[in-house]
Amino acid sequence: MFSVRQRRAIRLASRFIAPYRWHALGALLALIVTAGITLSMGQGIRLLVDQGFMTQSPHLLNQSIGLFMVLVLGLAVGTFARFYLVSWIGERVVADIRRQVFNHLIYLHPGFYENNRSSEIQSRLTTDTTLLQSVIGSSLSLFLRNALMVIGGIVLLFVTNPKLTSIVVVALPLVLAPILIFGRRVRSLSRQSQDRIADVGSYVSETLGQIKTVQAYNHQVQDEQRFAVTVEDAFTTARKRITQRAWLITLVIMLVLGAVGVMLWVGGMDVINGRISGGELAAFVFYSLIVGSAVGTLSEVLGELQRAAGAAERIGELLQSSNEIQAPAAGTVQLPERVSGRMALQDLRFSYPSRPDSYAIDGLNLTINPGETLALVGPSGAGKSTIFDLLLRFYDPQHGRILLEGHPLTELDPMDLRRHFALVSQSPALFFGSVEENIRYGNPTATLEQVEAAARIAHAHDFILQMPDGYRTHLGDGGMGLSGGQRQRLAIARALLVDAPILLLDEATSALDAQSEHLIQQALPQLMQGRTTLVIAHRLATVKNADRIAVMDQGKLVAVGTHQQLIASNPLYARLAALQFSDGVEESATH
Repeated sequence: MFSVRQRRAIRLASRFIAPYRWHALGALLALIVTAGITLSMGQGIRLLVDQGFMTQSPHLLNQSIGLFMVLVLGLAVGTFARFYLVSWIGERVVADIRRQVFNHLIYLHPGFYENNRSSEIQSRLTTDTTLLQSVIGSSLSLFLRNALMVIGGIVLLFVTNPKLTSIVVVALPLVLAPILIFGRRVRSLSRQSQDRIADVGSYVSETLGQIKTVQAYNHQVQDEQRFAVTVEDAFTTARKRITQRAWLITLVIMLVLGAVGVMLWVGGMDVINGRISGGELAAFVFYSLIVGSAVGTLSEVLGELQRAAGAAERIGELLQSSNEIQAPAAGTVQLPERVSGRMALQDLRFSYPSRPDSYAIDGLNLTINPGETLALVGPSGAGKSTIFDLLLRFYDPQHGRILLEGHPLTELDPMDLRRHFALVSQSPALFFGSVEENIRYGNPTATLEQVEAAARIAHAHDFILQMPDGYRTHLGDGGMGLSGGQRQRLAIARALLVDAPILLLDEATSALDAQSEHLIQQALPQLMQGRTTLVIAHRLATVKNADRIAVMDQGKLVAVGTHQQLIASNPLYARLAALQFSDGVEESATH
């Protein structure tokens, strides 16, 4: 009866509805009561015609109308209860689904996001869940109600007049056949339609997120054209789906009302010949119209349920995405409150999931001593940032292992591991919210005094006070409106507040002007004090002060030593240093 996709959708929905079974039971009860009252109205009409109109008795007419009004009142109360409970369940379930999907997504390893666009995931979390909400909170109730109407209506048709019912029964397969044929086409087109809508959302999110780049390159015209194609694809798929549903509804109406017409003719002849009463025919017409409209509504609702099945499948895919970076099931090692920072990289080989054929790290061995500052230098693409990714266990290496305090990272809980690291990246991530919230990001319990102290050390306090609301100033998306230097200093303040024993600095000064760099160079010694620090650096000042320098090229470790040792012994480092020296000379000459 149900396809695999529909069964999956039902399982997903029932799993989330289960905690609210009493609400669901109440809604089902209200639904049965309202369906029962609606069906009993047919008998009310029969009594009204046969006893009220035909007998011309005011007393019997009053009784019939009184009964009718009681039924109307019952129907109104039942409908209120049904609508409220069903809508409540729809909203509640979708809120739970969104929360569970989001909670699942934020723990998934970064490799998952290499192969899945975040904007498409966003569409699934919003558009698809909204569609599910309309189905659980409306269409499902309509489906059940109309299914009851069809079954109850057919039973009452047989009770009222078996001869006329046979006409309806013969017509029903003619109605159901196109529903099944067109329904299958609608189902596949619904999934495609949802995918095209997701493409539209993805494109908008990507383009508007990079609006400065779009406008800087005058790319608006090309974006208009590409977006037009994306929108037209979505429209074409939707048009095909709508055409199939329109044919479905048209056929159902023609067949249902055609059968009603035939039935009225046969019934009319029976009334004329005195074989049945006018009330029986009126009741029969009422029931047949109820059955007909219920079947028509079912055909429409089935289309909605097909779309919901597609949406549920897409949400289910997200919930089933496995996290490859997890704590071992048994024997998880618990790290001490504060580690010394001793690390070892042994025979590391690693390639990113999106580039499995090329090694980003190739046979690397390196020991990092507690409390030392180790600089990683080398040309772009040498694998420096990849080491940070592996240390934070965003990925696990394909070969070799990394040890922290002598424990392999794969034996540690990722969350326990990461609390020992503070990261300042090349383009630090700032979030929508206040300056204070951004600095407190890694340490939500910090007081305002601690936040201000960290900002002072990072040389950020002065510029923060110049902002409209100081520490309570709200930043735009990604810290828009702040300069690169200001963003870096907020990131350093954030790292200071975390107070982690291991510090990872990823080219923290590479994109800054001389004044910003000078301020950050003043802030870094205090940040690095008493911590094991790994610095990815292109600038000479940071490198010269390091205890040791590791030179990398094409994922391999080429040499390790001090600045002076490497200038004398390593041609690659000597060349990089010479370039930096010349940059430094030019810079000092221009300022």
